[in-house]
Amino acid sequence: MKPGASLALAGLSLGLALSTPVLAEPGTLDKIKASGSITLGNRDSSIPFSYLDDKQQPIGYAMDLCLKVVDAVKAELKLPSLKVVYQPVTSATRIPLLANGTIDLECGSTTNNAERQKQVSYTITHFVTANRFVAKKADKLHKLEDLKGKTVTSTSGTTNIKQITELNAARNLGLTILPAKDHAEGFLMVETGRAAAFVMDDILLAGLVANAQNAGGYTISDDALSVEPYGIMVRKDDPAFKKVVDDAMTKIYKSGQLSAIYDKWFVKAIPPRGITLSIPMSAAMKKVVAHPTDTADPAFYAN
Repeated sequence: MKPGASLALAGLSLGLALSTPVLAEPGTLDKIKASGSITLGNRDSSIPFSYLDDKQQPIGYAMDLCLKVVDAVKAELKLPSLKVVYQPVTSATRIPLLANGTIDLECGSTTNNAERQKQVSYTITHFVTANRFVAKKADKLHKLEDLKGKTVTSTSGTTNIKQITELNAARNLGLTILPAKDHAEGFLMVETGRAAAFVMDDILLAGLVANAQNAGGYTISDDALSVEPYGIMVRKDDPAFKKVVDDAMTKIYKSGQLSAIYDKWFVKAIPPRGITLSIPMSAAMKKVVAHPTDTADPAFYAN
């Protein structure tokens, strides 16, 4: 080999490597089309958003919205027989299972915030709630300061447990904070006296109280610790799929379909026990319906 030939070959190899395009991973629409199925992540106790009925089938407000999105995906891909697969998720597993492709839509009660947007994307906000706590009425716990020195619980992997941990340190409350695996376990800790309060989104607390054997024996705090907009999660950096989902959600809002879906789960009796939450649509949610948005900025919902 002539002098310098090895350097020339190395340069040629490097040039070829730099000019060779890197194949991108297939987007969600391609994945769905190739598999002939779309996988929805569902919760088992996020009443009335995503929970199991008496036949152990996923139902709820967020599930209904996700199925509307599925119809839009079917139309986009011209796959009327697209199969819907359900995959149970928890607060701790929902983001990893979305990121690794196990689920395509996360249909539940997930807060849209700036920190999570570093990992996932959200479609149009479908509910606006606040972080509060539930306690036994007899204990007369109404404000955050009433919890000082007590044991409280919140669901692992949620913004709620992060927030109560930060408030505990900032206000020197001396709380003992127990993580619960899911919302049902968190409420059970209060029922059984293991915790004085369960910190969670007020709409989820309302659903748990309504389903409790002694519904009148519980109270939800006056203090709202934060504003929490909910959104259906999709994978990050997949604009083609997000557009289909966003367009479907916007159509639901602009066509007036949302009113019937909302009333079905928040105003009328819901399965399996026929309880009624009697929660009319808030001013913040009406604003979203009029101006569909996926923003995580609490100020948008507070004004």
